[in-house]
Formats: sequence, structure tokens, C-alpha cells
Amino acid sequence: MKKILMTMALIGVSAPAFAESVVDYNKTVVNRVPYSVEVCTDQVVGGDKTGDALRGAILGGIIGNNVTKNVDNGGAVGALLGGIIAHNNSTATGGTRRVCEIQTRYNEEVVEVYSHSVVTFYHNGRQYSLRFQK
Repeated sequence: MKKILMTMALIGVSAPAFAESVVDYNKTVVNRVPYSVEVCTDQVVGGDKTGDALRGAILGGIIGNNVTKNVDNGGAVGALLGGIIAHNNSTATGGTRRVCEIQTRYNEEVVEVYSHSVVTFYHNGRQYSLRFQK
């Protein structure tokens, strides 16, 4: 605003200037307001038999080493057979489970706010426009 007044004062000293109009301009702004919401879904879960097979392999390896002390790789064969048997006899079953998470969403509000102003004036028969902020 000081810039405009100084410009107008300088022009006014040299010759008369006549302001014709001052126009205010607005712009559209979107305000986003965040909020949190808990979203829950059902997820399909497969039965995991890995733990049972691993325990069976460990027990089979221990038994294979103790029973077949004179046979090469008795522990490895016992671990393999123990893992297979435990996997087949596992009671692990699949199903669904409820999974919840917090999500951030936004409400949007459209508002008009002041952007700038333009003053139009004449000096020595010539039109001038000056953009400024109030």
C-alpha cells in the first residue's frame, strides 16, 4: 500500500492523475481438514503347518541319531521323515481374522479469499494499472 501511495504522490507532483477505479480480486482456496477413522477388514489366513513340521524334523533328527548310531546320515533321514509326518498330522487350519488400522482422511472446504487489488488511473492522458495487496 505504501508503494502505491508513493507512486501516486510522485505522479501527483509532476502532473495531476485521476484514479478511475480500485478493484479487489478473490481466489478460490481448498482447505483440507484431517480426521482419523478406524477401518477394519476380514483377511483370509491360511493354516501355517511350518512350526509343526520344524518340531517334527528336530525330534526326528534326534531320534534318528540315537537309534541309528552306526548308519551314515541316520539323523538326516530321521529329520526328513519326522518333518513329513508332523506336517501331515498337523491340525493347523485356515480361516479369517479381523484386522483394523487407523487411516487419515480429509474433509475439504472451498472458500473465497482475498488475492489482490488493482487500481486504474490516468496520467497525461495515458491509462495505468497498478496491482497491489491491501
